Amino acid sequence: MFDDIDTILWDFDGVILDSVQIRNEGYWHVLKEYPKEEVQKLIHYQNENGGLSRYVKFRYFYEQILGMEISEEKVQEFAGQFSDYMRKTLTDPKRLISETVEFIRAGQGIYSMHVVSGSDQAELRFLCRELKIDTFFRSILGSPTPKIDLVKSILEEEKYNPGRVVLIGDSINDFEAADVNNILFYGYNNPSLKTKGEGYIERSAFFFPKQ
Repeated sequence: MFDDIDTILWDFDGVILDSVQIRNEGYWHVLKEYPKEEVQKLIHYQNENGGLSRYVKFRYFYEQILGMEISEEKVQEFAGQFSDYMRKTLTDPKRLISETVEFIRAGQGIYSMHVVSGSDQAELRFLCRELKIDTFFRSILGSPTPKIDLVKSILEEEKYNPGRVVLIGDSINDFEAADVNNILFYGYNNPSLKTKGEGYIERSAFFFPKQ
């Protein structure tokens, strides 16, 4: 499948780590003092926009759902509480998606691999260290920098040929980050992406690295 690929950019949540439900729980935890029906709207937005950062989502909650202004300090406060919850709940190795990790292990020395995620960068690196997968990646990058910009910076700094780079993700935001940067895209773990990019990877039929 990837005979002409040299570099793989991995999304994290829902691709490497089965964490989407825990992320939802994190928003409920941080926003427990707010009306449930309003928080539910944010959860819907979160599930439709998994590749966006929590910073964007907390601003969306205030500005678009509550119709209120929110200070940068408040956004950072929410984000910090959210990160604390994630660090406590996402370090169980059983949450790793086995077929993805098996491919990543097998692909060492074959592909150059990076993580590009909407999750907070410091938290992301912490989780990868705790899960003992950090050494598999050339870089582990996350928010608050938007994913489109993360991909662009990797291409520029590493001087990769965009035509030999693929992003594997589970959200429309992942596809958009790949599309804007003129790299390939494969959807994973989200059937709505089957018509996007160059292909779709079924969890029951994961691919194998080129030899």
